[in-house]
Amino acid sequence: MDLMAINLAYGIEKLLLIGGIITVSLIVAMYTTYAERKVAAWMQDRRGPNRAGPFGLLQPAADGLKLFFKEEIIPLTSNKTLFVLGPALAMVTAMLTSAVIPWGSSLHIFGRDVSLQIADVNIGILYVFGVVSMGVYGIMIGGWSSNNKFSLIAAVRGASQIISYELAMGLSLIALLMMTGSLSLKTIVQQQMEGGWNIIYQPLGFLIFLICVFAECNRTPFDLPEAENELNFGYHQEYSSMKLGLYLFSEYVNMFISSAVVSTLFFGGYDIPFVDEAALSLSLGANTVALLGFGALFAKILFFLFLFIWVRWTIPRFRYDQLMDLGWKKLIPLALANMLITAVVILWLNK
Repeated sequence: MDLMAINLAYGIEKLLLIGGIITVSLIVAMYTTYAERKVAAWMQDRRGPNRAGPFGLLQPAADGLKLFFKEEIIPLTSNKTLFVLGPALAMVTAMLTSAVIPWGSSLHIFGRDVSLQIADVNIGILYVFGVVSMGVYGIMIGGWSSNNKFSLIAAVRGASQIISYELAMGLSLIALLMMTGSLSLKTIVQQQMEGGWNIIYQPLGFLIFLICVFAECNRTPFDLPEAENELNFGYHQEYSSMKLGLYLFSEYVNMFISSAVVSTLFFGGYDIPFVDEAALSLSLGANTVALLGFGALFAKILFFLFLFIWVRWTIPRFRYDQLMDLGWKKLIPLALANMLITAVVILWLNK
């Protein structure tokens, strides 16, 4: 009976954590759309959304209601099953990555230590890559099932772009894994808390990884699958109502989760900079320090979300041949060179 009670409590903890992370992800993604329009307005010397609610804060809710109440159209010649599956798959894969991200240390509640991580698997990075690689199916299925030439071309563009940049992304992380010796994201964070953030030791690996993250999220200057001047609207051209909303929303969820992954791998995750957490927990309590750690991670995520928006309104879109040339001829050789240099340095230090 005691074992059943422990398992029940564990299950409730995980369900509450999953619900909390999904809720936070959706709220942050919703207001990232608002932030994008406000930052763009600030950079272009205009006001941005300011009618719906005070300071325009209800604009995301207005946009969501508009999508809910728009007429839903499914082309007669489309594959209806796959047409519905595409946006659903894009949204689900965007959320799944959050399962292995350590959002904080542990909270001590009701006599139990509750970890702020859904699943601390020892192959966390491989899980992230596995889920991210599934995201291409949402784009391909949506473009192909629409039975529209422009949508199909955009889907093929998106698939080839994501596959190309995943190679450089994986190679950039191999150098990081040589240093940490672990695939667990929580272990990587703990090592950074003890020995310094990985950005100090892997600046080139971070730069390559960040560029690849922009390409994986289809963000400017890598938003060729949605190039409206060439492909009308892109792979989701035939979509309307909330099916279109899921595709658009999944991009912002991907930005949020990608920012969390970058912060975890290279910027210490929930590590509070210039602070000794062990000493601080003695004075403030472990729960307060855990919440402060979550706040530190959230602040790092917000910085990278701002970077996504800043780059979009600063750098023009690449041509497709330039995009592929950068991925295959520049980033992959750089990632290989970084991996070899890291291996030589580690061997030299271990002598």
